[in-house]
Amino acid sequence: MSTASNFALALPTLLATVSFSPSTHAADISGAWASDPSVCSKVFVKNNNRVSFAPDAELYGGGFIVEGNRATGTFQKCSIKSIKDDGTNVHLIAACSDGVMVSDRQLTVKLVGNNQITVSSTGPVNMENPYVRCPL
Repeated sequence: MSTASNFALALPTLLATVSFSPSTHAADISGAWASDPSVCSKVFVKNNNRVSFAPDAELYGGGFIVEGNRATGTFQKCSIKSIKDDGTNVHLIAACSDGVMVSDRQLTVKLVGNNQITVSSTGPVNMENPYVRCPL
């Protein structure tokens, strides 16, 4: 599956964790997340104290930005519809828009470390993708 598809799966999970999980705080998950720490500077830029995507960010791996109750990727924006925290994982359903259509996604996020998470999806293709917070 493509990097853009991986992001589409990960984005709503992070938004849910930021917004609703009692075991996680917004400060723990807010920020810029990439599939690998070596691509952080190629995926994200910081201008005027604001993080955004670098030109051609999608060429260097998956990534998304979590700010408050919004999560954004290079191709998608998501809003949470429901969430369930089982203590170890956060399960959610989110409405994600790619600018053409809105679709629901079912995802699970697991905090692996201070700056590491794993995002899993179920459906036609089961996936599990690790992400790291980029220091910007």
